[in-house]
Amino acid sequence: MEILARLVFGFYAALIVSGALMAVVERGLVRSLVGLIATMFGVAGLYMLMAAPFVAFMQILIYVGGVSILIFFSIMLTKARPTGDEAKGRPLRKRFNALVTALAAGVVLASVILKFPIPSLETPRQVSGQQLGEGLLGPYLLPFELISVVLFVAMAAAVALAWQQWGKSK
Repeated sequence: MEILARLVFGFYAALIVSGALMAVVERGLVRSLVGLIATMFGVAGLYMLMAAPFVAFMQILIYVGGVSILIFFSIMLTKARPTGDEAKGRPLRKRFNALVTALAAGVVLASVILKFPIPSLETPRQVSGQQLGEGLLGPYLLPFELISVVLFVAMAAAVALAWQQWGKSK
């Protein structure tokens, strides 16, 4: 059973990495969004592996269902077209700088993780939906509410951009 769990973890990890690469590398905004959605599904799968089906469902419902649709509507309503440097592609120097920055961040994060390992339980503890709700609405009420404000601002910005584009097209 452990081998199967490792295989499934490898599948979800590959889905997350490939989706993230697709989101960053693709030139088309819709294709980048598809990569982002694949990454979010991979994260939901990892939550399922950690025996947290409620969190996995919320990942799919909020991020895949809500945020990605909001981003998609923003892309479709603003009719974004590549101009200038975006249309030509990235010069080699910018690609090199991006690679060095990503490697530096990876080295720093890896060194912190190796120096200060996080203690973990051998087997995950079962948490009921009520306990999770009390945890979210107890000490984590402010971050929980800030997430809803961020989603609201993103939705309002998408509507404002669409309204602006609609006014220019008339």
